[in-house]
Amino acid sequence: MKKTTNHAPVKKDRDETGNGGELHQRAGGTHPQLTTQQGQAISDDENSLKASATSRPGPVLLEDFVLREKINHFDHERIPERIVHARGAAAHGFFELTESLEKFSKARVLSKVGERTSVFVRFSTVAGNAGSSDMARDVRGFAVKLYTKEGNWDLVGNNIPVFFIQDAIKFPDLIHAAKQEPDRGFPQAQTAHDTFWDFVSLTPESTNMLMWIMSDRAIPRSFRNMEGFGVHTFRLLNAAGKSTFVKFHWRPKFGLQSVVWDEALKISGGDPDYHRRDLWNSINEGNFPEWELAVQLFDEKFVEKFEFDVLDATKLIPEEQIPLRVIGRMVLDRNPTNYFSETEQVAFMTQNVVPGIDFSNDPLLQGRNFSYLDTQLSRLGGPNFAQLPINAPKCPMMNFQRDGHMQFEVPAGRVSYSPSSLEANTAREDSQLGFISTKEHVEGDKLRIRPELFADHFSQARQFFFSQTETEQNHIVSAFIFELSKVETVAIRERTLGQLANVDMGIARRVADGLGMPGKVTKVATTVPAREDLPPSSALSILKKAKKSLEGSLIGCLVADGSDATIVANLRKAAAKQGCNVKVIAPKIGGAKAKDGTVIPADFQLAGGPSVLFDCIFLALSGEGAETLSNEAAAVAFVHDGFAHLKVIGATAEAQPLLDKAGVIADEGVLIVNRGATSSAFLERAALGRIWKREPSVRTVF
Repeated sequence: MKKTTNHAPVKKDRDETGNGGELHQRAGGTHPQLTTQQGQAISDDENSLKASATSRPGPVLLEDFVLREKINHFDHERIPERIVHARGAAAHGFFELTESLEKFSKARVLSKVGERTSVFVRFSTVAGNAGSSDMARDVRGFAVKLYTKEGNWDLVGNNIPVFFIQDAIKFPDLIHAAKQEPDRGFPQAQTAHDTFWDFVSLTPESTNMLMWIMSDRAIPRSFRNMEGFGVHTFRLLNAAGKSTFVKFHWRPKFGLQSVVWDEALKISGGDPDYHRRDLWNSINEGNFPEWELAVQLFDEKFVEKFEFDVLDATKLIPEEQIPLRVIGRMVLDRNPTNYFSETEQVAFMTQNVVPGIDFSNDPLLQGRNFSYLDTQLSRLGGPNFAQLPINAPKCPMMNFQRDGHMQFEVPAGRVSYSPSSLEANTAREDSQLGFISTKEHVEGDKLRIRPELFADHFSQARQFFFSQTETEQNHIVSAFIFELSKVETVAIRERTLGQLANVDMGIARRVADGLGMPGKVTKVATTVPAREDLPPSSALSILKKAKKSLEGSLIGCLVADGSDATIVANLRKAAAKQGCNVKVIAPKIGGAKAKDGTVIPADFQLAGGPSVLFDCIFLALSGEGAETLSNEAAAVAFVHDGFAHLKVIGATAEAQPLLDKAGVIADEGVLIVNRGATSSAFLERAALGRIWKREPSVRTVF
């Protein structure tokens, strides 16, 4: 039974004429009356109707329609979860165009500078089920629904610009291999198992994507710190019918950031909702996530001279060859009102484009255009899913589609076809304003083939690896070692090493050494060897283009009884000027008693606020507090993990006993704030990011 929502104090019903009427008010109360789905007021929502009123209840009566309706609706509350991208979080916001592309596209959303378009954005993991952890090593979905004045435009992409496969016919095989193994039902939300690596080791086109998902891109710090990509090459079409190729990029205002692998594992245990909680809290606190929309525009001349095929979804176009052109910004400023109605029921489809935006012949994109519609019909129960509020366009909509499961509209009139002459106001097509496909000459035989330019599977994988910093390269090698160490079948490990050798023998040998598989690494046969002349691209590295800022970051401040409340207050004030938040962690959720007798309120209890949840940490402790916490395992782990995860640590001089107990060794990322000093040095160093020089001292680097 439906209850009123917080934004509609009184729900209105409608009679046959469509007139609204107020629901009955509860007698003597201020709340609206609880009713059944049919509007009957309910007298008792606590007890089912029984045959006896004695001290021992008799049988429940079948006539209790209130009970039957309530239980029946509950039994049908769930719909099939998405096969992929099942776990997601979303938010509302707007897109604002800052540079017109009218020269290239007649789409109003890309032409009218300053116009704001409502958006709904859903972020997700790909492989895990709805109940899996946010922090799995995985591709992240980055799907944007723009409610334009010319219809909905869905830009359904990922946080990685390339993909595993070149043709949609292989998508079921990829997902079956990546999902939990069907005989045992595990592992989920993980690719570290035999079936996945069996598939990709036999599918060399996946090699470039393997480099990306073994990189830190696959363990982002937050949704706010991810790039987004349309992945495919699309087309823009202007008013004259001229076509221009385009690739879409979303660039985060807060900059790219990732966590380290040990940190990701501990976050999964400490807070499996880490990413969705971060998104919700950021918006709730007014720190609105923001991205720039940038495009790469190119013509047929570039297509002809480019080393690879622009229709190959396993390849990208380096920004050094086609620079990004920023044309707008997207801001997420409102959380969903209801997770199921919005985040779960939203239906993204790559086929949803507006006039002025068109598809290319990318075979993966073409397959997605078919698959997404088919998926929504299955998940949402029928062809009228576009009428759900989260999916409905915000512009006029009129057609002759009728009836079907869960038809919400009540079309009037006798005409439900076109052309017609019986009514003057029926919908008609418009050859000028309507969607027009790019004019393209196509001829040839019908064949199941791959273009020759699709055959190079290793050159861009090599380019990606050697575009990374040494730290990032080490992380990629370590990720391969971790994943392949979970593979039980030796032949699969050997075959994967053979594919890596096609990228670079040095990479393959490093991974083999980490696996304890000495001996010769044999290359898997390939028709097109990796090119070694592709120049590195700094844009492919997170660290090379890292933003030096604390904006949007979270500082964890550890306190205990005897801490100086002034130090905490000053840290909060200084952090606020940098655009970041301070959260206080104390042994008790009620807070800590400061040395001046006041109480320092806590945001986290120590066991529930591990340092993995924060970007950097500060120990605002007295000597007594530090000695006490030195005997508390959670406090020692808080500091030890912060150091091991290469975070900047600020501390009062009195906190030294806890630093020593946690094994912290002084370096440029450990800053002692003496009594009376400010925390400015700590914040300045924290803005520069993690202490990567520390990594060889805290973990094995292969």
